[in-house]
Amino acid sequence: MNTDPPSDPPIKPTDLRGILKYVPMFREHVFVIAVDGSTVAHEMFRNVLLDIAVLRSLNIKIVLVYGIGQQLRELAESRSVAISDPHGEGATDQRTLELANEASAAVNLQIVQGLTRNNLRCATTNAIRSKEIGILKGQDQLLSGNVDRLDIKLIHQLLDSDTIPVVAPIAFNREGNPLRINSDLLAAELASSLEASKLIFLTTQDGLQIDDRLLTNLPVAELETLLNETVADAFPERLRSKSTYAIKAIRAGTPRAHILDSRIFGVLLNEIFDKVGIGTMVYSNDYESIRPAIPADAYSIFNITRNAVQSEALLERTQASIESEIANFLVYEIDGSIIGCVHLRNFDQGKTIELGNVYVQPFYQKKGVGRRMVEYVCQQAQRQGTQRVVALTTQATKFFTAVCDFQEGGYADLPEPRATEARTNGRNSRVFYRDLK
Repeated sequence: MNTDPPSDPPIKPTDLRGILKYVPMFREHVFVIAVDGSTVAHEMFRNVLLDIAVLRSLNIKIVLVYGIGQQLRELAESRSVAISDPHGEGATDQRTLELANEASAAVNLQIVQGLTRNNLRCATTNAIRSKEIGILKGQDQLLSGNVDRLDIKLIHQLLDSDTIPVVAPIAFNREGNPLRINSDLLAAELASSLEASKLIFLTTQDGLQIDDRLLTNLPVAELETLLNETVADAFPERLRSKSTYAIKAIRAGTPRAHILDSRIFGVLLNEIFDKVGIGTMVYSNDYESIRPAIPADAYSIFNITRNAVQSEALLERTQASIESEIANFLVYEIDGSIIGCVHLRNFDQGKTIELGNVYVQPFYQKKGVGRRMVEYVCQQAQRQGTQRVVALTTQATKFFTAVCDFQEGGYADLPEPRATEARTNGRNSRVFYRDLK
């Protein structure tokens, strides 16, 4: 495998304006970042630490979990010692644990030293209590452990004091004895328990790929399907591990998980502060609540949008017209009730899609439902080769610009048939667009 870092991409986020628009979105949020031992050992790790320093400067709270697989293997080879498992997934015998303790101490020192050089406060913590895995599929896992308890209060105290908790893949059980824990598992457990906004895995491998195509945005259900099919064999072993724990974290409530190649300069900033990103993002399917409308939904759509029509926020549609266009609506459903909708129109053979009738019931407004519907449309449109998503509105300017990252344009940015219609319908709508890359 080629271990040389890929060529450096242009770093759009170094444009301060490009970063600042994301600051309100992530301020005071928790990101759990898991770095492989190979990432720590790589020459680009110093740039990862710089990225972390930028995140901290934006008041994003960081928990840093590290692995030691590469260091443990190298230590064993240098001493001609056979180890039972380098990653804490299989059984860990006594000699392997002793070397793992040594490798962990060395990696911890390197990380703390690097954070200190970047003027970042950090602390190694015993906030994780472990327990023996025991016998699994007939095999005694010996000194390999699972998470028994997380001292979330302690971790939050560190985060609230602007301190980065540094978490080792060695944790102590009730008796104070060390056990080896897989760092991917540990990161997923922390992300779930801390209600982190993001779980980020940094490795020295390319992101998830199928047929040499990088999988950039994956619904969690789609990744589960890939792992259950023979295509999963196309993923290197360590990426399968990260995919597995990304799924577990997301199913436990973490909204986003990222698998990134840490050899890319500025990888964290590019992934987080660019709407396209450069790695693999797996997202929780709040989008599972979004579905195509069916004829029986017409009355609900008509009913929930009436107030917006009366205030002229939405174009008036009769129930009959909604029924005739029902195949072009998406609805957001919670517990069997429709609480939001969006209407889609295709232009230029699908190259442009217009978002219309974006509406959320008042009780659910300002809770991210509208944004999720727009993001869902944009992601699906990008998969289908759409180049631009447009929206016309009279009252939702801030929603499209500040929340959904659209740019304000004019009638010239619309397909000609839609521009002609907009000029003559008397609504004097403002035009917004988002180009898909």
